[in-house]
Amino acid sequence: MTRSIAFTCLLLSILLVYACLPDKGKNIPDVSNIEMDVNIRQFEKDLFAIDTNNISTERRALLKKYPVFMKELYLPRILPALQDTAIFASFITSEPMRKLKDTCDQVFGDVSELKMSFDEAFRFHKHYFPNKPIPDVVTFISEYTLGVFTYEGILGVGLDFFLGENYPGYDPSFFPQYIRRGMSKDHLMAKSMEAVASDLVGEPRGEKLLDLMINNGKILYVMDCLLPHTPDSIRLGYTAAQTKWCNDNELQIWAHFLKEELLYETQLRDIRKLVEHSPRSPGMPPESPGRTANWTGWQIVKAYMKRYPETTLQQLIDNRDAQMILNKAKYKPS
Repeated sequence: MTRSIAFTCLLLSILLVYACLPDKGKNIPDVSNIEMDVNIRQFEKDLFAIDTNNISTERRALLKKYPVFMKELYLPRILPALQDTAIFASFITSEPMRKLKDTCDQVFGDVSELKMSFDEAFRFHKHYFPNKPIPDVVTFISEYTLGVFTYEGILGVGLDFFLGENYPGYDPSFFPQYIRRGMSKDHLMAKSMEAVASDLVGEPRGEKLLDLMINNGKILYVMDCLLPHTPDSIRLGYTAAQTKWCNDNELQIWAHFLKEELLYETQLRDIRKLVEHSPRSPGMPPESPGRTANWTGWQIVKAYMKRYPETTLQQLIDNRDAQMILNKAKYKPS
């Protein structure tokens, strides 16, 4: 009997692990034959290696090394105060910034692990978008000014936004818990591919909730293709419980949108928390996460792609008619 109980427990454990696998049931293409060597440039290391006794010359050399990132982004847009040479010198010599840089070094090391993750994600990118260029990855720190973005062939990654949700430097008044949840090393790739997917998909054509939810659903669908082995909760920025809640209450979520006639609502104040980061979705139970419209848009896009499997990702992106996608998806949540 003891052996039987042990065997049953082992079997249940195996089934539980299998049920939690993020790629369960997916048709994931084999991209192992695609060569990929993502260029990761660590701006923060070069910045804090500057010889402050020769600040003007060193700064010019850094501008030459990072002509687009530093000249067009870091100085004029991300940290414009650093255009002043004295403030620039103070920034890279201050104890708080040195400690922040050291913390990033400790968390991310020599970025070899990060490079492997980017190589894998961009292999899938090359598979689905063979004619799209692969961006250079530039890591940086900005004292919590900017996280992840794309610009002119650059994927910028602010490492100081991924130091762990309990990192003491994250002021709760600026970064509430539901935001800090996504500020860990485990979420860096998801946030990075969200920026890449957003750049690929572009802005929605209209301002109705339906336009926003289908557009954001496309972004989540592209992220799913680029990070097929990543758990849904990480890509969504949800907890495991919140992800389960959405899966368990799919019909109720959809019924709420229909009952409240929200699909064609254009007033941002009425739909903002359904598509933007928020602790929960208004009008739904307290255990609901925010951005449930994005989650539903993802389900609609998945239903559409299941009905039209010959559709490529680029064709999906190029279809700007949210109403057509909804109609053809014949979305019927269970």
